[in-house]
Amino acid sequence: MARGEPDAVPKQYLTLAGQPVLWHAVRGVCVPPVETVFVVLAPGDQAFARIDWTAFGDRLEPLYCGGASRAESVHNGLLAAMAAVDADDWVLVHDAARPCLPRADLERLLADCAGDAVGGLLALPVADTVKRAATDEAGVVRAEATTERSRLWLAQTPQMFRAGTLAQALHAGDRASMTDEASAIEQMGLKPRLVPGSRDNIKLTYPEDMGIAQALLERRQA
Repeated sequence: MARGEPDAVPKQYLTLAGQPVLWHAVRGVCVPPVETVFVVLAPGDQAFARIDWTAFGDRLEPLYCGGASRAESVHNGLLAAMAAVDADDWVLVHDAARPCLPRADLERLLADCAGDAVGGLLALPVADTVKRAATDEAGVVRAEATTERSRLWLAQTPQMFRAGTLAQALHAGDRASMTDEASAIEQMGLKPRLVPGSRDNIKLTYPEDMGIAQALLERRQA
């Protein structure tokens, strides 16, 4: 779900390289062998229907069942899609705020996870030095310690799991602590595979990220 100021345009509907951010995110996953792209939307969403989706043919299916959290939205979407999805089918969960997914990243995820017993996600090893912070009595945030980074990765999307397993994990786990689908799978005692992604798969979090994403998309179109 998009975060922003009250009355602001949700980030997935901001214009980027001539199309809404969500359009680019859909384009990143609406490629073979993906058969259907279910777009989970808030029940009152009216913007989706105003967008021209003809470029994707009949492979898009909007589901107006979004919840209060990412975990709830994905769970609701899985339940709504179960008439068309078998429990053993692979599902990819992608973030609407990631409009620059490289095709090579998606293909690597599909190839590496297709034969994996658990499934996995795109991710990047942490390259920067990581500091654990603490706030002192004066309210100043200070570095308390340096965290060992050799085993730390930054999670991205898409994340790829069996539909039935993911639905069970989202239903039975502690949703308050689920920050992504992999964390739900981890609560079942399973270990998702980490598939190397790329820095191009940027998530729109800060205002300056729009300019970076614009440059990435324009470079591909050149």
